Amino acid sequence: MTIREIEQGLKNKKFSVLEIAKFYLNKKDKVNAFITRTKELAILQAKKKKDNNDLLSKIPYAVKDNIMVKGVKTTCASKALKDYRALYSATCVERINGIVLGKTNLDEFAMGSSTETSFFHTTKNPHDFKRVPGGSSGGSAAAVAADLAPYAIGSDTGGSIRLPASFCGVVGLKPTYGAVSRYGLVAFASSLDQIGPLTKTVEDAEFVFNKIAHKDKKDLTSLDRKFIKKKKTFKIGLPKEYFISGIDPEVKKAIEKAIQGLKTEKISLPNTKYALASYYIISTAEASANLARFDGIRYGNKAKAKDLLSFYLKTRAESFGQEVKRRIMLGTFSLSSGYYDAYYNKAQKVRELITEDFKKVFQKFDFIITPTSPSVAFKIGEKKDPISMYLSDIFTVSVNLAGLPAISIPVGKSNNLPIGLQIIGKPFDEENIFQLAKLIEKKCQR
Repeated sequence: MTIREIEQGLKNKKFSVLEIAKFYLNKKDKVNAFITRTKELAILQAKKKKDNNDLLSKIPYAVKDNIMVKGVKTTCASKALKDYRALYSATCVERINGIVLGKTNLDEFAMGSSTETSFFHTTKNPHDFKRVPGGSSGGSAAAVAADLAPYAIGSDTGGSIRLPASFCGVVGLKPTYGAVSRYGLVAFASSLDQIGPLTKTVEDAEFVFNKIAHKDKKDLTSLDRKFIKKKKTFKIGLPKEYFISGIDPEVKKAIEKAIQGLKTEKISLPNTKYALASYYIISTAEASANLARFDGIRYGNKAKAKDLLSFYLKTRAESFGQEVKRRIMLGTFSLSSGYYDAYYNKAQKVRELITEDFKKVFQKFDFIITPTSPSVAFKIGEKKDPISMYLSDIFTVSVNLAGLPAISIPVGKSNNLPIGLQIIGKPFDEENIFQLAKLIEKKCQR
């Protein structure tokens, strides 16, 4: 059921808040979407809900396990935090004030595109158990697609909401940077991270977004809502850099079919070719700084050692997985003396060029439409080379570098595997993104 369908069921007294919570709690997690299921907490929360409560507070939902829920384990899918319990709830969790069904699986510290780097287990794609659900919010997307939750909250640093949404056939929104408070989100790359919803419909995504989007004093990067007014007609750009020769023909075909009848024009975002390299320098540099706090002193996994230096080295060596170690090393290298200007500083300059590309296009166009991913979900264990895995984010990272809002919606299937279409908009133009997304969603459902 969608959020709206549950709302109608509650209004018509087909079921109670407690009954709908138990309905989801009793479902078997065949896709390994969850790390922790919070049955006792959810039942306690459901019993407290009354008729005069806000609607979203009565709806069960899942939370990505790098977002704090007070008193519940927040592991970031890492051995480093396998037993850590949050001392406070994230602002978005407090804003929703809903019934938490559990914490969903992710790539360790949100570093990955397949949810295979989790310390606990690999999440399966509900459409094909042999394939990945995407990452890093793979558990959240799989939970929604497998009907284990009506909706879920995830985080997006370079496509971590949109790629899983595409692979699992659900709706995933990456809001404008600053539209949603990041307070209570365990930081990966602070200038890129953003919290957003994964839902069954565009309407549900809009509903959740409007609840969690607001300025928060606890997050100095959050901004006042000054969203653009709704428009009646749209001018859409199709960047040639996103419709490349290596794209799956079925993906291209589904996108072209979905946008038939819309006013579109071919455009160019020339610096797109540098986006992936720029992203992986900036994100790993920020990650190397953010993850320095996980040293085992105050909390987390602790190694046995004779002296302090050995303790630090052993704890971090034991606590982090291979992909996290790789990114810390890359980030530390690009920030090191003699390499800062050659790598990190240059990547930031490229980021400015990419942002300017979008600004120029948005002077003439309302939206940019692209595939969310160049392919459908790949098989578990298929991408052993880190570079080939990083290429999964080729159509999504630019949005994070420029701080723009973008949504992925399902527009078809190839061999029973979902295909996602990405709509990129101007900063704080979420309302118009929802409007266009609903139009395409309705067309694809005919």
